[in-house]
Amino acid sequence: MLIDAPWSALNNAGMDTGERTDNAVKVKVIRKGREVYPYVSGQALRYWWRDTLAQKFCWNLSPVERVKKVAYTLADPIEYDDDDMFGYMRAAKEEIEEKGKKKNVDVTVTRISPLKNSPLLSICPHTPTNDFGVMARQTEGDPVPYEHEFYSVIFKGIFSIDLEMAGKFYEIEKAGYKNMSPALMKKTKEKGLIYNEKEKSWKMPVDIRKRRIKDIILALPYLSGGAKLTEHLTDVSPKFLILTVIEGGNHLFMNVADENGINFDALSQVIEDYKDIILSDIYIGKREGFLDEMNKELSEFAKKKWEYNGKNIQVKQNSINTTVVEFTKILDDFIK
Repeated sequence: MLIDAPWSALNNAGMDTGERTDNAVKVKVIRKGREVYPYVSGQALRYWWRDTLAQKFCWNLSPVERVKKVAYTLADPIEYDDDDMFGYMRAAKEEIEEKGKKKNVDVTVTRISPLKNSPLLSICPHTPTNDFGVMARQTEGDPVPYEHEFYSVIFKGIFSIDLEMAGKFYEIEKAGYKNMSPALMKKTKEKGLIYNEKEKSWKMPVDIRKRRIKDIILALPYLSGGAKLTEHLTDVSPKFLILTVIEGGNHLFMNVADENGINFDALSQVIEDYKDIILSDIYIGKREGFLDEMNKELSEFAKKKWEYNGKNIQVKQNSINTTVVEFTKILDDFIK
């Protein structure tokens, strides 16, 4: 996905004590050689995503508990949508019954997130602009100066959803797969989960799994968040999206965006190279007004087809909102 940030300071690194003023706020950047690239952390993107799902799609979010310097959710993926799709790690005491006696035991559960995403990175190098301002609402007294950075860039990022792992929970002594505590295992029967003895796994009803997966994708046009919204008000919803279903975990589209936007030759090559594991058509969404100079090339690309073992892969190109709706419709064939 590409996100347009034309006047933004979406993710800040905090105060810089080396600046002229005592309250100078820097944005997050990384360096490649001498070049500077603004970025947004993967954690910040996930926060926007989770918040949008709660506000727009009424997700039941897991409460956060804090014990000294450690914070964790309730780690209940049956009850809470985000514990399922965003993963968790929790170490706590739980009451169990053993030989007719109740006792408290230490229980540690972890879950690999079915939703994975990268940070958002500027597609081209850019040195942030330093903006100087003052707090001077009153007519008397000295104004208080402050500084902050902002930039004008296009961010690129990737994400994936593990369709098989969404709504599927294990009880295996392996990091990331010990999803279930004794209390959760008792809860599986009353909630209608299906148990697989061979895998030692439980699966949520398919309608719940479909809803959670589709909501994540349907939330993309409504993503909102970021720092400095009162002064910069950036729309962080994607302006360009590529969506498809693949068999496997590696992301195919990591290297198809460059400083000119989308490299359609690179996109065409990666589809050709991996057409054996691409299970659906390629869905491309674009917002009019964003990188319109590539509209002609995109229209030509949308006419392409790829064939593999009697399977035809086509490009379905439309607006962002229409694309995510049409893509989620085909997921019923892949979520079992």
